[in-house]
Amino acid sequence: MLKKPQPEQGRLEMVTLEGLVPADHLLRKIDAVIDFSFIHDRVAGLYCADNGRPALDPVMLFKALFIGYLFGIRSERQLVREIEVNVAYRWFLRLGLTDKVFDASTLSQNRRRRYQDVSVAQDIFDHIVEQAIAKGLVDGTVLYTDSTHLKANANKNKWDSQVVAKSRADYWDALDLAVEEDRAGHAKKPLKAKERAPGQKETKVSRTDPEAGYMVREGKPKGFFYLDHRTVDGRYGIITDTHATPATVHDSIPYLDRLDRQRDRFGLDVQAVGLDAGYATAGIAKGLEDRDILGVTGYRRPNHRAGMLRKRDYQYDRQLDGYRCPQGQFLNYATTDRNGYRHYKSDPKVCATCPLLASCTGSAKHTKTVTRHVWQDARERTDAHRLTDWGKRLYKRRKETVERSFADAKQLFGHRYARFRGLIAVKTQCLLAAAAQNIKKIALAMAPKTETSPI
Repeated sequence: MLKKPQPEQGRLEMVTLEGLVPADHLLRKIDAVIDFSFIHDRVAGLYCADNGRPALDPVMLFKALFIGYLFGIRSERQLVREIEVNVAYRWFLRLGLTDKVFDASTLSQNRRRRYQDVSVAQDIFDHIVEQAIAKGLVDGTVLYTDSTHLKANANKNKWDSQVVAKSRADYWDALDLAVEEDRAGHAKKPLKAKERAPGQKETKVSRTDPEAGYMVREGKPKGFFYLDHRTVDGRYGIITDTHATPATVHDSIPYLDRLDRQRDRFGLDVQAVGLDAGYATAGIAKGLEDRDILGVTGYRRPNHRAGMLRKRDYQYDRQLDGYRCPQGQFLNYATTDRNGYRHYKSDPKVCATCPLLASCTGSAKHTKTVTRHVWQDARERTDAHRLTDWGKRLYKRRKETVERSFADAKQLFGHRYARFRGLIAVKTQCLLAAAAQNIKKIALAMAPKTETSPI
């Protein structure tokens, strides 16, 4: 017999919040293995101890933010609405069924007034990594690094043209010393003392978020973006470092400093690293060798002008320290410039009658110049790692580690877009998103495996 259902919303029931949350819920797994108590001690100094209104528990605040990242809730207002109706969220935050949920402005005002830099987010991220290390989920011997872009919270059509400084390489001091030693080895006078300053370029600067960078990269969208430079451990894919920069900063610029930070902060004994072609520079190759780390980098196709000979057509003679052109002429060393490049020049008298002159050089003086970086030997040794069997295996795992980490971040953690404006806010977003990913990985890795009975 068909009956019309009666409304049951007003029925009184005796229930417990504990009984309403499924036993295999992700938040249960996280609650069982992650210790969040360190947050209270870390931020206690930011609160007034003896006056003012009672503050929202900082542990609850950050756990709420982690819920937003874990379940892809980008809006703080929407996050509060979800907490109001989701019993699992209430259980995780230690809120009862009838407890009033904090207002969304509490999150935003804490962010603006109390957590104004990235130090708290960085410390929270570091503590989560340390918990992963303590549980044996981080090996630290092989690290993979790459970057991905986050669309800035800015209109790409509202901009002003300005001249800005280029990114500063983190190995300039070492390069200056190498240039000085190289010139002395070639009996050249030292260069005049000059304070090294980054070059300048004209670029677009956003009116709504001036700290975002205007990205123009082959195969990438044009517009205002930030970059998340991320390092992932090779064992379980735990993120060991994340560092946000404007999109105008080249991937290789902050790499060595961030690598050193991980080694010092977590005591990682890094033996090898896997990097894509954007990190294939002489400076990074030399830095890795100095740290006794094997680097495997992707192939970087050199720039080439159509109709002209390629650089590989000129063979370097290590014993004579010079290049030999396809017609057999020897290019002798001329000088070493301030940027670390040796210049090897041909004899214009010989070049003037060369049949390959038009495809060799466009110089009006008929002089061919080939450059070689003072650290090119280190670059070639690092490039050779990619061709070995172990190098191929190591590099292949990039797609399973750092590329997979970025894919999960974009698809599941709302990491395609910058939620806020300004570099500090975006750095905080990257740190908390990475911490949330690590929390999930730790919880799933440590959760007891359920045995399935044979059919």
